[in-house]
Amino acid sequence: MTETRGLRIALASRPEGRPNPGNFRLEPIEIPQPGAGEVLLRVLYLSLDPYMRGRMSAAKSYAAPVEVDAVMEGGTVAEVITSNDPSLAPGDIVLSFSGWQTHAIAKAKHLTKLDPQLAPVSTALGVLGMPGFTAYAGLLTIGQPKPGETLVVAAATGPVGATVGQIARIKGARVVGIAGGEEKRRYMQETLGFDACLDHRDPEFVAQLKAACPNGVDIYFENVGGAVWDAVFPLLNTYARVPVCGLIAQYNATSLPAGPDRTPAIMRNVLTRSLTIRGFIQSEFISQRPAFLADMSTWIREGKVRYREDIVDGLENAPEAFIGLLEGKNFGKLLVKVA
Repeated sequence: MTETRGLRIALASRPEGRPNPGNFRLEPIEIPQPGAGEVLLRVLYLSLDPYMRGRMSAAKSYAAPVEVDAVMEGGTVAEVITSNDPSLAPGDIVLSFSGWQTHAIAKAKHLTKLDPQLAPVSTALGVLGMPGFTAYAGLLTIGQPKPGETLVVAAATGPVGATVGQIARIKGARVVGIAGGEEKRRYMQETLGFDACLDHRDPEFVAQLKAACPNGVDIYFENVGGAVWDAVFPLLNTYARVPVCGLIAQYNATSLPAGPDRTPAIMRNVLTRSLTIRGFIQSEFISQRPAFLADMSTWIREGKVRYREDIVDGLENAPEAFIGLLEGKNFGKLLVKVA
């Protein structure tokens, strides 16, 4: 029987601070038919990523916000159901940007065909997709790790942080990983093989970080901000590099943190220690993508890079999973299995 109705999750309202389930709306959709050069997709996996919190806000950013009542944006892996383009056939699996919905229409020229025989298709949203490329390009272009240097990475069991740490080790750096909870700390130590593994929830975290970096910090890959940044900043060496990928600890903030303005002290240290602090969006480095795919595929095959997925079943569970992501409840690359 031909499917005629699907589901989508729309942005019902803009959150103030922490998102809540009421900011999302699950609603039925009529499944459309593709036009010339288009395909009808059934979404298999939806990627949930921290950047989506910014899309829920109307504040000016590097990308336009999701409009209220529009479908939430997101990367997806999908199956072609109907094709009106000779480059794709029903049954093909593609990488798309279909958002939080069960079905979507897309132009074939905007899709990337995936080969399920080469790697699990879900990895196109993780270690072989945007998070993996973010880690690769940000670390190698801005961080520039060298043998013997010390790299610190926060959110180190997430898809970006875990990949950053493993690439840094491949390049000969000493890696200090930071995550929340003993289970994640053990994973960094036993599976990822980081040199030092810390739990930022430990009351002695600041002292432990200092002890783990006796020669200071040469590279800090920033995913978090907040208290972790406060602990790392005094340890940065002269000429240290700080790729700024995300600030997940601050995404739900509605006001500036309490206390004096620390900007003058930060800027003074940027000057006197010759620090490089650079924010980036992975699309800036798109020319590096072929090299990334070649290197990462080799590293995975050789066992030098490992990955972990956290898969939630059902589109209706995406809002709760996303809210948990912003609070560090996921363990690995967070995906929703839609179909």
